[in-house]
Amino acid sequence: MRQLLFLLLLMGCSSPSSDLQPGTTPNPNTPGGVTTVLGNGQPGVIGLTGITAWDNLSATEKARVKGWNSLFVHASVGGDLEDGCQNNGVKFEFYDGDKLNEGLNGADWNSINNGNNISNGEPDKKMAAFKREALQQKDKLQIAIFKFGYADITDSNLESAKTGYKQMIDELRAGGIKRFVHITPPLIYIVTKDDGNAAKMKMGQWMRDTFKAQDVVFDLQEIESDNGACKLGSVWTICDKYRSTTNCPSKGQGIDSPEGQGHLCEKEANRISKAFLYSIYNAGK
Repeated sequence: MRQLLFLLLLMGCSSPSSDLQPGTTPNPNTPGGVTTVLGNGQPGVIGLTGITAWDNLSATEKARVKGWNSLFVHASVGGDLEDGCQNNGVKFEFYDGDKLNEGLNGADWNSINNGNNISNGEPDKKMAAFKREALQQKDKLQIAIFKFGYADITDSNLESAKTGYKQMIDELRAGGIKRFVHITPPLIYIVTKDDGNAAKMKMGQWMRDTFKAQDVVFDLQEIESDNGACKLGSVWTICDKYRSTTNCPSKGQGIDSPEGQGHLCEKEANRISKAFLYSIYNAGK
């Protein structure tokens, strides 16, 4: 009888409301301090439709991405995407190449390379640096997000970039990282002649073909060109309305030159980043 009373007292003193339910983990970034663990994910290609798909998610579902440990390393267009995400209420914490923060992490190439400059146009150095950082954080990292810059892929290095990228992803998988968001290389603005966009399109198609069955591919090229509506001849270009201009500059990159760059106007970065966030959501849901 005493044992029964003791058990009843213990049950009465417990606080079910503070106990985590199965399938959840504590996280200070989400409402109530609780977020569901990663699901199975949904591979595929996310382009223009991802913008509306993100808008249609509930606030609770949107908040889930804040609790998944990810690493996004990039150059300037990636900064535009990060700014857009923050303007949509989802902030990437700065990753300095040391400790991975809880939730979303973002960094530029110089920050993870001990201040040694990795320029736009040096894809091999970027892949080596990203692989090093991702493997260093593999015990905590859940979603790896890599983005080439708009000057990284050219006719001359297209095939070597494919080989290097596939090797990097294979080594990260072998190291225990299982979830990826691949990003098709951003386009530049062209009005007189192509300066690499054709090669970027080929790289983007290869990414879709190679990874869409297993991972999420964020098709930035489809969005930037309105699925090929903006082009020079047969070569896609970033639409004038999306690029950084005097009427709508990039938040962090200023105003682009008349031709040959591809930064995002802040207002449009806000819109485009919704598809980026939906890509991360699909990788983890």
